[in-house]
Amino acid sequence: MCRVIAVANQKGGVGKTTTCVNLGIGLARAGKKVLLVEADAQGSMAVSLGIAEPDELDVTLVNIMEKIINDEDVEPGEGIIHHTEGIDFIPANIELAGLEMALVNVMSRETILR
Repeated sequence: MCRVIAVANQKGGVGKTTTCVNLGIGLARAGKKVLLVEADAQGSMAVSLGIAEPDELDVTLVNIMEKIINDEDVEPGEGIIHHTEGIDFIPANIELAGLEMALVNVMSRETILR
């Protein structure tokens, strides 16, 4: 059975990224399969998981969402990074801020992330 856990708050600096990373690693250590999806243009989760320059990544959440918006196929596992702590994650970077503006004109935009 799949469960989705979302950690969200408009205020910055309240520990969203730290909570997600630690909860994800804890669940992985408990034998669960974990996929963390970063939806923050600052790329803080990617940095905390060892990606020194998230802005230089070839595939991020933005690229996957753009393919979905344009009705292009997304390959299984595309954009997923496997971490030594036993979790998988899809990073984000500053390009996500630009995609937010583009989503304004997309039909059914609230379902794109699904």
